[in-house]
Order: sequence, then structure tokens, then C-alpha cells
Amino acid sequence: MAGNNYWRERNKPYTPGQKEVFKVSRSKIELFMQCPRCFWLDARLKIKRPDGPPFQINKAIDELFKKEFDVYRAQGQPHPMMTEFKIKAVPFAHDNMDTWRANFTGVATVHEPTNLHVFGAVDDIWVNDTSELIVVDYKATAKQADVSLDADWQISYKRQMEVYQWLLRANGFKVSDTGYFVYTNGRLDMDGFNDRVEFRTKIIPYVGNDSWIESTLIKMKECLEGDMPAIGTAAMGGDCDYCTYARQRTELTLAAIKNKKSLA
Repeated sequence: MAGNNYWRERNKPYTPGQKEVFKVSRSKIELFMQCPRCFWLDARLKIKRPDGPPFQINKAIDELFKKEFDVYRAQGQPHPMMTEFKIKAVPFAHDNMDTWRANFTGVATVHEPTNLHVFGAVDDIWVNDTSELIVVDYKATAKQADVSLDADWQISYKRQMEVYQWLLRANGFKVSDTGYFVYTNGRLDMDGFNDRVEFRTKIIPYVGNDSWIESTLIKMKECLEGDMPAIGTAAMGGDCDYCTYARQRTELTLAAIKNKKSLA
């Protein structure tokens, strides 16, 4: 908790024209992609979107996956799942792995054209037989259908991986375009709970393309320096649900106040 408070104190609102580097996480890049207005409100005024419920089970699965792959990292051997899915690689051993995995440090670089300190916490990194680093992301769900990356909303997963690939390249590493999602699915076809959920796990390859990141960082800097963007500029298409709700809630509140005054 103390670490979280320290981060919030240090991450001050952006001031137009500032010379000090400004920190933007991988999730803030995604926020900008979804809605520049929400990003501007967050960065300039510290008005954040409402938090969703914490996914504690997903977090637990992430931690267990890390422990599991770390056993093979220490041995310099592939995890049996890597062998099953014919991935010629081993978990990458590096002194900075703990830092790269930590939420408030992650893999980081300063993007000189914008003076933005960009960072993101990876789930895992593997290395193949040509010394290329492989970005790996853990995902968990529970549904009847088999897991895949086919849904439109999963573009955020793909952009997430591409940011990590870009960050590692910015740190001088040779990085494979192909990353992997270790995607596990809680089985719903069991007879009962019995204090246990069984999972089926797939390793899904994804060929990333980080060419969009440089231009996006430039646009983010322009957004930070400018006035608040208008509603309806959501990069995902259509109006942002959060902005639309805030506008409608304000209109209803003002209408209620006006009505109350007219009745007085």
C-alpha cells in the first residue's frame, strides 16, 4: 500500500510545457486509444474512470503461473507446456525480471521526442534458440467455448503485447515479432465445485506489430498539451460510454436543479 501511495504522490498532473518527464503506463496508452478525453482528464486533472471490480482469481492464477515457470527458468529448461505446443524456447533468466514484472516499474524507457517515460509490467519473457526475447502474457477466463483471440475487444490484449515488445526493443534487446498468450479456461462441464476448479490451458501465438506506438505517443503528447478533447473522439469507434454517461448524468442533475427551483 505504501508503494502505491508513493507512486500517486510522485505522478503529478501533467502541466503543459513541462520539462520534467511524464510517466505513462501501458494501460494509459490503452486508455488514450479508447478515449483521448478520458486520457486527458486522467493525466491533466487526475479525474479517473471508475474502477471496476478486482479480478482476484485472475491475479492468483497469474502469480501461480509465474511461480510455475520460474522453476523451469532456474533450471534453464522449457516448461512442459512449451514442449507440448512445440515452442523452441526457455523462460528467460535475467537479473531485472522482478523489476520488469512489478506494476510500478516494469520495462521502461524515455521516449525522447515526447519526453514521456513509458513503462509496462510483463507477465513473462521467454528466449528462443536464436536469442530473441519472446513476450508472454497470461490470461484467464471461464466459459463454455474454447479460448481464442478472435473477439473485437481483444484488440486491447494485442496492443498490450505490442507495447511490451516495443519497450524491450527500446532497451536494446532483440525481440521476436511472435509473442504468446498462455490462456487458461476454467471448466464449466464438471459435476460440481468440490473446492476445486479445473482449467484447460492453451498457448496461443500472436504476431505483433508495434509500428503504431511511435505515432501514438506523439498524439498523446499533443493531447496533453492541448485543450480537453470533445466527446465522440473514442478511438474504438463511436462515443465513449464513460463520457456519454458523465454528460447525461450532468444533464439530469442540472434538469433536476432547474425543476426544483421552478417548483419553489
